Amino acid sequence: MDEQLKQSLSDLDEGTVLRLVQQRLDAGDDPLSILAACREGMAQVGKRYESGEYFVSDLIMAGEIFKEARALVGARFKTDGGPKRGKVVIGTVQGDIHDIGKDIVVSLLSAGNYDVMDLGVDVPPVRFVEAARQSGATVVGLSGLLTISYDAMKATVAALEAASLRPRVRVMIGGGTVTEQVRALVGADAMGKDAQAAVTLCDKWI
Repeated sequence: MDEQLKQSLSDLDEGTVLRLVQQRLDAGDDPLSILAACREGMAQVGKRYESGEYFVSDLIMAGEIFKEARALVGARFKTDGGPKRGKVVIGTVQGDIHDIGKDIVVSLLSAGNYDVMDLGVDVPPVRFVEAARQSGATVVGLSGLLTISYDAMKATVAALEAASLRPRVRVMIGGGTVTEQVRALVGADAMGKDAQAAVTLCDKWI
């Protein structure tokens, strides 16, 4: 069913995508595998855009379908309440507007009963500082897919240090092009290769 789900999202077939996601959830399939199939479908959308078959409007539509699918999956992740485990601030750094990976991390952290403040995309360093200070978060997550986002990540870590927040705030970074070398360059505490890695880091730090 993975192939059918990927193809349906690639074809922007909203009704079929949502039906397949619901069917798989009802069948007890792993929510992470469902999201993985949707991400692969989004990758196909990107390729069709690059080839000139799709336009910006198609990218936007695909993004909306993905968010609807993620919402269905996220509903299955909900916990039974109880005290929050800790506060996390997360956002896609300034100059980058990619949010699929970030959104999955937000879903998994929320499912883990973390209090997550999602700042969205194209977030300037000062906004991360303000959010960390106001929320009292002990973890800040910086997401970026483009290589140009490295400078923004580095500037954000520097801004947190300048605000004297680094002693209590751990910084994790993630994104398709992020490596351990990038982590060292920007001065983050750790990098996560996928959404689950981000959750594991928070479980370790908080």
